[in-house]
Amino acid sequence: MLIELQYVRAIAALLVVYFHSVLQIDKLGLASNGGFPLFGESGVDLFFVLSGFVMWLTTSGKQISTAEFYSRRITRIVPLYWTLTLIAAAIALVAPSLLKSTVFDVPHLAASLFFIPWVNPASAEGLIMPVIVPGWTLNCEMYFYLIFGLLLPVAERYRAFALAAAVGGITLLCHLLPASTPTTFYRNPVTLEFVAGVFLADLWLKRRLLPQRLAVIMLPLAFAVMLIADHLHLTAWRALTFGLPAVMAIWSTLSIDWKRIGEWRFLARIGDASYSLYLTHAFVLAGARVAFGHVPEALRSPYLFMLFALAASVAVALLVYNGFEAPVDRALRKFRRRPSPAVNAAELKGL
Repeated sequence: MLIELQYVRAIAALLVVYFHSVLQIDKLGLASNGGFPLFGESGVDLFFVLSGFVMWLTTSGKQISTAEFYSRRITRIVPLYWTLTLIAAAIALVAPSLLKSTVFDVPHLAASLFFIPWVNPASAEGLIMPVIVPGWTLNCEMYFYLIFGLLLPVAERYRAFALAAAVGGITLLCHLLPASTPTTFYRNPVTLEFVAGVFLADLWLKRRLLPQRLAVIMLPLAFAVMLIADHLHLTAWRALTFGLPAVMAIWSTLSIDWKRIGEWRFLARIGDASYSLYLTHAFVLAGARVAFGHVPEALRSPYLFMLFALAASVAVALLVYNGFEAPVDRALRKFRRRPSPAVNAAELKGL
């Protein structure tokens, strides 16, 4: 993975953690949230663009079957997500007061495990969210992977355009069909950000980058536009207000020669663990909120909570990544590469 993309992954995950930490401060009922501006949702948009970029980068110029692609994606996404989803469901069953956004519900749990959009029974607003609320983005990811994998047999020179037509067509169709949980979920144009990432990867492979000086200017500008739109909650046209600046930020990042700057190892490590950080931080913040409720009133500072929330979220993510996510991923990769008995028998006959 390109080191600069690991930096973007880290920033994206930290933005989401920051966003949910500010929300937790509000739930604590402190007199003031410390003046922390509310933004960070746009970290998701960075992830979506990056996902499309990586999928194109890892499949371009390669002969990868649809089945192999699905196998790779499932073994990469499912183990940690299923483990944490089942843990959250168990907590909701035995200690429901610990979780504010989850109740134990078997149909909702099954839908969450299989990435099916489902109305969260704990949501008074009828939000379409899985057991682990940030997991709604994984429903979008799996939807994108489904379409991307089906289009792998298409000639590469046409594939990106076919993908754009498929995702755009489904989005439009869901707008035209009667409202339902699936149509409401899949008509969200945020899924077009995956497609933008695909075209961005194609540009990168063809070395069509921004001039260095322009990229250095565009990178902070794109992030500023994205975060301002985020803070103002301009979500009606999210693919434009969040997505387009995210594309420009990543394109600018790719256009900068980071070798001259040097490696930021800790940020790169957070980027490695960004998936673990994204999924585990909801548990950490819930625990931090409960623990902070027992802190003496004189120490109940929103600044202290924010510092603790961010530090604890990163620490737990690194532990989960090194202790679960990375080892399981390595083991499953070895399993996928292991020759089948039939192949071994044929090789023996050949000898």
